Amino acid sequence: MEDSLIISKFAEEKTREEAFGLLLTKYQQKIYWHVRRMVVDHDDADDVVQDIFIKVWRNLEKFREDSQLYTWLYRIATNECITFLNKKKQKQNVSLDDDNSSYLSETLADTAYFNGDAAQLKLQQALLTLPEKQRLVFNMKYFDDLKYEEISSILGTSVGALKASYHLAVKKIENFFANND
Repeated sequence: MEDSLIISKFAEEKTREEAFGLLLTKYQQKIYWHVRRMVVDHDDADDVVQDIFIKVWRNLEKFREDSQLYTWLYRIATNECITFLNKKKQKQNVSLDDDNSSYLSETLADTAYFNGDAAQLKLQQALLTLPEKQRLVFNMKYFDDLKYEEISSILGTSVGALKASYHLAVKKIENFFANND
């Protein structure tokens, strides 16, 4: 289903719910995994995804199509993840500058929804040691297979800065694996 068709159907009152269903079918799983890699916990990811699609429902009519629909969705999802993580840090009385990876790592290891093997768990733990921005860039490039130009549009960061962030993230992950055998 083409995004332009989803958007035009959403503009019509009688086909709005159908269009939103098509949008969910096309993007909900991708958005869920993008969010899940950032917030780690399944229940938290579900809550954040629900908030994202409520925002999408309320604002899709205002979408100007000056970017691609999935870029717009990822931008909303990314902002919601950052907001959620910041609120969670505040609730736990953790400074926004403090390393929050130990809490997220414990959550990852304890969650009943993690069904990966030891290598996957180790990769996820390595990712949680990265600063939020590097983790976002790495996830979008490595897992979501987005191009730097697409990530640039989503995050509002230059392609050069994104390449540097990705490179640094890869180096830090390699070091994590080398030092945590």
